[in-house]
Amino acid sequence: MAAFSLVSPPPPPLISNFRPLFSLHYPSSNSSSSSLLIPSISTTFNHANFTFSSRFLMSNSFLSRSSSSSTNSSDDDVYSSTIDDDDDDEDVGLVLDKFDDPSPPDLPDRWDVLGLGQAMVDFSGIVDDDFLMRLGLEKGTRKVVNHEERGRVLQAMDGCSYKAAAGGSLSNTLVALARLGVHPMEGPALNVAMAGSIGSDPLGGFYRTKLRRANVNFLSPPVKDGTTGTVIVLTTSDAQRTMLAYQGTSSCINYDSSMESIISKTNILVVEGYLFEFPDTIKTIKKICQVARENGALVAVTASDVTCIETHYDDFWEIMENYADIVFANSDEARAFCHFSSEESPVSSTQYLSHFVPLVSVTDGPRGSYIGVKGEALYIPPSPCVPVDTCGAGDAYASGILYGLLRGASDLKGMGTLAARVAAVVVGQQGTRLRVQDAARLAESFEFKVENSSLQADIGSDQISSL
Repeated sequence: MAAFSLVSPPPPPLISNFRPLFSLHYPSSNSSSSSLLIPSISTTFNHANFTFSSRFLMSNSFLSRSSSSSTNSSDDDVYSSTIDDDDDDEDVGLVLDKFDDPSPPDLPDRWDVLGLGQAMVDFSGIVDDDFLMRLGLEKGTRKVVNHEERGRVLQAMDGCSYKAAAGGSLSNTLVALARLGVHPMEGPALNVAMAGSIGSDPLGGFYRTKLRRANVNFLSPPVKDGTTGTVIVLTTSDAQRTMLAYQGTSSCINYDSSMESIISKTNILVVEGYLFEFPDTIKTIKKICQVARENGALVAVTASDVTCIETHYDDFWEIMENYADIVFANSDEARAFCHFSSEESPVSSTQYLSHFVPLVSVTDGPRGSYIGVKGEALYIPPSPCVPVDTCGAGDAYASGILYGLLRGASDLKGMGTLAARVAAVVVGQQGTRLRVQDAARLAESFEFKVENSSLQADIGSDQISSL
């Protein structure tokens, strides 16, 4: 069947026409989503920023044990760097310290979305081309580095000002979804969580706390004596980003009875594509996806990176063919999945993938996006904006699709339009996170219909059924 016209597409298919895959179960209104206890850490971060030595950060001691340093600069001030706290929450004060109440927090009966991905702290700063040349770094690339290489870069950045954030593509999506979902027009707020691997170091506590303050619960316990992964993002004046990833413990995802219990209470599981870079983790992903499907959850996969797809092509396809209900990709990633040339249009890629995966979301930058179902490609026009920073646009778009599904969007066109608007807001600002006030505005303006008061969404069977 031919794809929908890009000029004047016919009325989009209704999600309500799909055979039901599962009903979204919402906890009672008295359910709480209090934060998890943060590990005992004595490091303190002040109201606006925190200061520590980059020479200390690159050492094993910082990443493997708690530090007693405070917001005051240390004796070796000449080596200290100021790290701005990259957060737009109203309360930007952050103290990683012991909790007086040792009792576990109350958690919701079910999770609307559980993200499985790499938990890494981002350090982002502005550098010039000479800086990259001195360190032998190729501009605009992404490279996995070891402990020594990371230390060399951080030492070179001594005295610079850069930002720290609980980073990662998946965390961008989850934070945006949680912020959209905290302003519900119907039903309770969305319960959003993430599982991954962080160390028992101060950066691990920083990561957990930052997500919790954005209404995302990080559920995995810290790895004893583990080191939290980091990504150094170096941006030059031409807006190109050079990324250096130190995996730390983020490359290990453990499956145990606790993880199984969490998955059994999840409506949508989102798996980050970067996890496919690690052979041992792939085995765990397969097990988790299998348990998710057995418990009636939707499984979504993010493509993440073209190189990752090309390197682990068979692993991606094994998950997509056997477990995935939703795939998020940009046009280049979609073509990589299909082994299409760069001349092929995203329409073709979307159509092809939708024969294997029930719901396919393909973004194409300023040209718009496509939603694929059963061989059809529905065009979604871009939402107008003045671009400031395109980083995180795809992450934001995915949050809009997930929000539409969870809120019972009446048609694919409306769901895609919301996703495009969320992406446009993020593109029109500096930074990758959807701001609280923007999320409230978007959620309030989103008009949708629901099947009934319990917000049941019909989204398909083993694959989305015929239109």
